[in-house]
Amino acid sequence: MTLAPRSEFPLLAGNPDLCYLDSAATSQKPRAVLDAMRAYYEHDNANPHRGAYELSVRATDRYQESRDRIARFLGVPDSATLIFTRGTTESLNLVAAAWGRANVRAGDGIVITGLEHHANFVPWQQLALEKGATLRICDLTPTGEIDLDCLTGLLDARTRIVAFNHVSNALGSINPVREIATLVRERCGAIIVCDGAQSAPHFPVRFDALGVDFYAFSGHKMLGPMGIGGLVGRRSLLERMGPYQTGGDMIESVLDDRTTWNVLPHKFEAGTPNVAGAVGLAAAVDYLDGLGMDRVAEHERLILEAAIGSLGELEGVHVLGPPVSRRSGVVSFVVDEIHPHDLATVLDQQGVCVRAGHHCAQPLMRRLGVPATTRASFYVYTDVSDVVRLAEGIARAQAMFASPSAPRR
Repeated sequence: MTLAPRSEFPLLAGNPDLCYLDSAATSQKPRAVLDAMRAYYEHDNANPHRGAYELSVRATDRYQESRDRIARFLGVPDSATLIFTRGTTESLNLVAAAWGRANVRAGDGIVITGLEHHANFVPWQQLALEKGATLRICDLTPTGEIDLDCLTGLLDARTRIVAFNHVSNALGSINPVREIATLVRERCGAIIVCDGAQSAPHFPVRFDALGVDFYAFSGHKMLGPMGIGGLVGRRSLLERMGPYQTGGDMIESVLDDRTTWNVLPHKFEAGTPNVAGAVGLAAAVDYLDGLGMDRVAEHERLILEAAIGSLGELEGVHVLGPPVSRRSGVVSFVVDEIHPHDLATVLDQQGVCVRAGHHCAQPLMRRLGVPATTRASFYVYTDVSDVVRLAEGIARAQAMFASPSAPRR
């Protein structure tokens, strides 16, 4: 059984034969989220913060209520330290631009890992190149997890930033954030940046207990709409940082020769905000809380066990990454003699949606020694029957490519 009925997700309900196994890329949206966004546009739509009329006040209230709701979901006691962005990518770039450019100097160290999505790799790489800093990349264990001994050796007094993901989008590896944060605090004064794109949707997260300085997340991966997400940061750091962008609503005063900035969170939210997106994301966290995040995590564990068990029974299929106990709802694998893109095409012909490629993690693929993988990722609407269809589809693809007339790459 699914944890969340497919009937509550219009796209899935309208396509009963669709086997959607790409939730790590983006999740499907429950009707409650779509209804909340529609209701906002039909009843409360106005530009917030800018009008003294009642409709604008209502829009402002809806925006703030959404921020407060999402902050509670993520264990953020001060909702003003939750900055709305377009998602994890913009959030990480915000930190690299607003904190990194002001604080990183030539000869400083920036530490990342070989497990990162490009969004948590390239901004730090480019910052290091711009500032003349040293980019240090932490090795991985054979199971695709952060090697803490290697990380320890990379930290020194010149380390200014340590950035890593909570959960790998490519392997599902769950990293020990609190342990890493403690290690960094003990060895240096670096800021700690956590990519939470794949953790916030899948198990309980409390920013106030993680020990990090910045935490980034995306709404569309947690049942919310695209184009909304956020950055949670420590107030002391956010208040010392300059703005990432300039424009309307993020200013206090504009004189001919200088400008002063608005208070948090507005300093980092230039321009007309995505109110409907925030409203939709608040509805999504309401939906997730209704399911219970502990139950979400347990449901995914059961699906993972079924998936890894089924794939393990297929000869020539090799699952990458850690065991279920240290993995979120992602299974990345390679199949002998079949390119991941070819496999994904064959599965698509059977109504099974998976992701094939490097998953925006080319440095990781190099470390794994593969050009690409096939990735199946699960969520609250995934059923064990979806896993059965995946395994059956792979078996059909193997039979097809074993045929003498099958195309070869």
